[in-house]
Amino acid sequence: MSNPLSHPEDPDFHSSIQENLKQLSAQLGSPWSELSVMEIYQNACDLLSYVSPSPLTLARVAGTLLVYRVTDTEPEEFEWFSTQVKQCLDEEEVEELIESIHRTDAL
Repeated sequence: MSNPLSHPEDPDFHSSIQENLKQLSAQLGSPWSELSVMEIYQNACDLLSYVSPSPLTLARVAGTLLVYRVTDTEPEEFEWFSTQVKQCLDEEEVEELIESIHRTDAL
């Protein structure tokens, strides 16, 4: 698998995000294999390939995808999130989407 995103200013960020995803899956009680983590990471890269995101935004999207998978979220919710990310016009909108998911106040 190749990574469609490249950040020459930080060549280790891809492996760092993947390692953090692996640790997060273990903390959530469902340790994932390296291959499964790479799949989630690649999904996040694919979703964000049009915006050239910062490492933080990429990590947040990948983490959200991982949580959806580990917690057996309904497939419709997973698809909804993916569709919403694809509809965002830029990285800022992606960040706002993620923030809105975690918001506990009534909108």
